[in-house]
Amino acid sequence: MPTIRDLSLAMELIAPTRFAADWDNVGLLVGDPDAQLERVLLAIDLTPAVYEQARAMRASCVLAYHPPIFKPVSRVTRGTIAFDAVRDQIAIYSPHTALDAADGGTNDILADAVGIDRENRRGLDPQAGKDTHCKLVTFVPEASVETVANALFEAGAGRIGQYSQCSFRTAGEGTFFGDPASTKPVVGSAGQLERAAEIRLETLVPLAKVDAVLRAHRAAHPYETPAFDLVRLAATSEHKGFGRVGPLAEPASVATIVSRLKSALGVDHLLVAGPTERTVHTAAVGAGATGEMLSAVLRAKADLFVLGEMRHHDALRAASANTTVVMTLHSNSERATLKVLRDRLSLALSGVECVVSDRDRDPFHVY
Repeated sequence: MPTIRDLSLAMELIAPTRFAADWDNVGLLVGDPDAQLERVLLAIDLTPAVYEQARAMRASCVLAYHPPIFKPVSRVTRGTIAFDAVRDQIAIYSPHTALDAADGGTNDILADAVGIDRENRRGLDPQAGKDTHCKLVTFVPEASVETVANALFEAGAGRIGQYSQCSFRTAGEGTFFGDPASTKPVVGSAGQLERAAEIRLETLVPLAKVDAVLRAHRAAHPYETPAFDLVRLAATSEHKGFGRVGPLAEPASVATIVSRLKSALGVDHLLVAGPTERTVHTAAVGAGATGEMLSAVLRAKADLFVLGEMRHHDALRAASANTTVVMTLHSNSERATLKVLRDRLSLALSGVECVVSDRDRDPFHVY
């Protein structure tokens, strides 16, 4: 029988968690990785209605695109999704921005709906491809290496994909000469050259957590002044980043693209700003709330930008730059990915029933 761990491994191939934005909370959020997996319910938002559907169908896991646990929580009490999921033994997995960035993920499905050429599209996010991690190298007495390593891990270091507590350790010898008037070395004596057996400890640190990890390092390290290196890592090109932009496979009118979107997304109405009587040669997409990508859209000279939602003043800016904006409402731009994801999981998890929720919908509608 497949397990929740098998689902996590399948999702790691489809939407690697390392692709997610630093601020996001993706992966397995609730549940026992070794629990049996029989049924998966897929939804954009884990609302009470969706959760009741999961309970009624006896789902083993809800794959909720948006993380229902986003920021750290101080308590888990009855009436919260996390409490109910633990009580009912229903796991929760969220891919969110990892799926946005992945090939064949949320943004590629939206780009397909618009008609952007698959061979010539690229990432839209101006931050895509920039470095997001550094490497911490420190030198620790053998007797203290586990204490220091665990402190670094608890502060956020040492995570690679679905693996945690990742490090590399090399034995060696350190030397030092402590000033006899101002030092009290943990090993040896001040005023003479000392040699100490040490472990070179290396681990990966997200840039957003560098300060916290360095504080933990200083607090846990036994030396008065611990030596360490902090190495900025070169960017990789594992993925295209967020959003997509590129030429259409065949130029099309705004009306044609709007019609395609309505059909692909299953909606009756879309919000349009800017010129509508035009032929679109280059288009950009950004699933969800991606109005901050407008500058990248304008730099790419896209004729049209499709996204979930955008601020009023950004829409005015786009229109004044002669760029047509098509807004779908937030989750409508993401929901088409669920059927594709269902089919991919069904192939990867033999014998597991994967169902797209029929109670999951955008909170807004045209009245």
